[in-house]
Amino acid sequence: MKVTTVLLVEDNPDDVDLTLRAFKRNDFANEIVVARDGIEALDYLLGTGPHVGARPDLPAVVLLDLKLPKIDGLEVLRRVRADARARLTPIVLLTSSGEERDVVAGYSLGANSYIRKPVTFERFVEAVRTLSTYWLLLNERPPAPPDSRGARG
Repeated sequence: MKVTTVLLVEDNPDDVDLTLRAFKRNDFANEIVVARDGIEALDYLLGTGPHVGARPDLPAVVLLDLKLPKIDGLEVLRRVRADARARLTPIVLLTSSGEERDVVAGYSLGANSYIRKPVTFERFVEAVRTLSTYWLLLNERPPAPPDSRGARG
């Protein structure tokens, strides 16, 4: 079975550690790539910056925080949805924001899900278990679009 990748886009080192520990606690063997700001996330997803010419397979799911340095999560979402190759990649907004305007903006820009980060570690572990089970085991991923040379990505 092919190990799929999860892209975690999070600038807070404590939240990165919390998320990685929650995945480990749930025994998920997926590779987790961490992008610490919006530019790193876009470079990874769109094959720009240090990823030019070496576009990896798109992740099975992107866990995207809203409050990011350089480019915020909503702008990352907007740009990914505008890119032909990456637009169907599942994106889950995983954020501490419970603001209604953020929820509406996220879904309006094409987020697949909006999850507010639970406060306690045990609830966060359970949220990661549920999220992982759905997006990594149950969800049918969209087919990889052809790249610019006509090959499947």
